[in-house]
Amino acid sequence: MNRHRAPQVGIVVIGYEDAAHVTEAVRSALAQGPAVREVVAVDDCSGDGSADLLDRLAAREPRLTVLRRTANSGGCGTPRNTGLDAVTSPYVMFLDSDDVLPPGAVDALLAAATGERAEVAGGLCVRRELPSGREVPWQAPLYAARAVVPHPARRPRLVHDTLCVNKLYRTGFLRAHGIRFPEGRFPYEDFVFTALVLAAGPRIALVPDPVYVWHVRRTAGKLSISLDRAGLDNWRARTHACRTAHDILLAAGQKRLAREARAKFLDHELRMYVRELGLRDPHHRRAWWAHTRAYLAGYDAADWARSPAAPGRLIGRVVLAAAEPRDLPRLRELAARPARLLPPYARAPDGTPVWSDDLPQVTLEPLLTRPVHLLPLAVDAELRPRAGGTRLRLRLHELYGRVAAAGPRAVETEWLRREDGRRGDGCEAVLRGPAPGCPPVRGPAPGAPPVWCAEVAVDLTALAALGPGTWDLRLRLLFRDGVRREVTAHARMDGAPPRRRALPSVRHGVLLVQPYATHSGALALRLAPAPRGVASVVRGRLRRLLH
Repeated sequence: MNRHRAPQVGIVVIGYEDAAHVTEAVRSALAQGPAVREVVAVDDCSGDGSADLLDRLAAREPRLTVLRRTANSGGCGTPRNTGLDAVTSPYVMFLDSDDVLPPGAVDALLAAATGERAEVAGGLCVRRELPSGREVPWQAPLYAARAVVPHPARRPRLVHDTLCVNKLYRTGFLRAHGIRFPEGRFPYEDFVFTALVLAAGPRIALVPDPVYVWHVRRTAGKLSISLDRAGLDNWRARTHACRTAHDILLAAGQKRLAREARAKFLDHELRMYVRELGLRDPHHRRAWWAHTRAYLAGYDAADWARSPAAPGRLIGRVVLAAAEPRDLPRLRELAARPARLLPPYARAPDGTPVWSDDLPQVTLEPLLTRPVHLLPLAVDAELRPRAGGTRLRLRLHELYGRVAAAGPRAVETEWLRREDGRRGDGCEAVLRGPAPGCPPVRGPAPGAPPVWCAEVAVDLTALAALGPGTWDLRLRLLFRDGVRREVTAHARMDGAPPRRRALPSVRHGVLLVQPYATHSGALALRLAPAPRGVASVVRGRLRRLLH
């Protein structure tokens, strides 16, 4: 038997009120093979029979130990600590009751840890959207290739992967450094745990293998902590966890990692919550804004100086400069991925680009030197379904002279089905301009910067042939000298958003079509061929109503 396949790994599975999924999670751990010495399932005082299911499974599986907590902890940290204390194996992993380990996960991580003498081995986590099954890799650039990091400071990007579940830890390393999870109700406890791990300076092995499947159930009756972002307490908990992680790294002398933790907050947390801020009521927005300003007040000049034109830093500077919520639609677009900076493009009296005339202290001057392929370019998109042929009208805005200097030539369009990532037929069109305005879309105000326009046909019948679903528009702008920029398009909805329309189709009889703006303001398209599509639409609407 290979040394890395010897029984060396303990897997801690935690669960609360999750009888529907916990046995699947445990079975995925047991199915990892002989490298798994033990699975410790910790039930956090469930009342739905979860522990009884686990007991029945343990009666048939000697590697499974079930621990029942007599009082609910209110969080994930305490049951994980309970399991960690019980593990006797040289290495340990963590698994949540509603997720699974893919085949070969333990072998891949254990081989890397033992072969490279690493205290920590990490692999790719895949977010699987349910019920669609669409999979999105988490922090994929970190796990693009096999690598060994002698010390976390050599790869600060590790701070961005705050998950604790896609990693294998040497048990003795965790115990020697007293690394544990926060006890009790502490949302985002893995932020703190990960900071403690990185602060201890382990040798880390990275593998490109998928090692964890994170199930994202947005239609569940009770959302997970990471998905339930509607309440202000969630934002306060998240900022507290981020601040705690930063302080842990700073106290350990890991200044570079601590600085990266603050950068991660701007690029990830701040952008994610700003995209959704327009959905909240005015009281929530004001309280969120005040809390975020207080949090960002702890940043120093060096935190803002690094990549000053990065979208998260621009958003943060606007929040700090304004006492009350403002420009939420524009901030939402800047928080999108890729970022879009919509007009107006103001200038200070000396000609310096600024956020707005009444907020000149937020300078946009770094945009003048940022590479074109990283600029937050804004493209408006208008889709008007018609029985005689659907056209997509696009308009690229100038950005302080950078677009004209780069020489836009063409735009490539592509439709991606959100449920499974399938691609529809793409098109390429010449960008016309520059011109003061373009006839396909209502023109800008007099004196506004020039724009470039394009128009392409959209074959709804071909998209519908792949089945009912939601389609996201992706664009590639092609510039002189071969420069390319991947962008998404701002959904141009003049007046009320278009309602779902029924279009005649030779192939499908009837197509149900609805363009709409996503939470980040991007153009998307719901498309369903009848009659199967009608049933799908009804089911989807019922799910949303029940949720």
